Amino acid sequence: MPKVLDVRGKFCPVPVMETAKAITQIEIGDVLEVLATDPAADPDIKAWAKRMGHEVISSEKLPDGTLKIVVKRLK
Repeated sequence: MPKVLDVRGKFCPVPVMETAKAITQIEIGDVLEVLATDPAADPDIKAWAKRMGHEVISSEKLPDGTLKIVVKRLK
């Protein structure tokens, strides 16, 4: 069961900052599911993950408009 970070209703830079904080609370190899409504969260989290050495496994827009971004902690 992945850890879920709900940052819906929050705007840049909060989703990335909260993702960076939450990723340290899971084990290496585990995934973090981020739920966001800020359109900038998708490219921002992807850029952050690449820079920090983590992997974005998936990114999708749910029917209600929420972005669901799944990040795997690699280090």
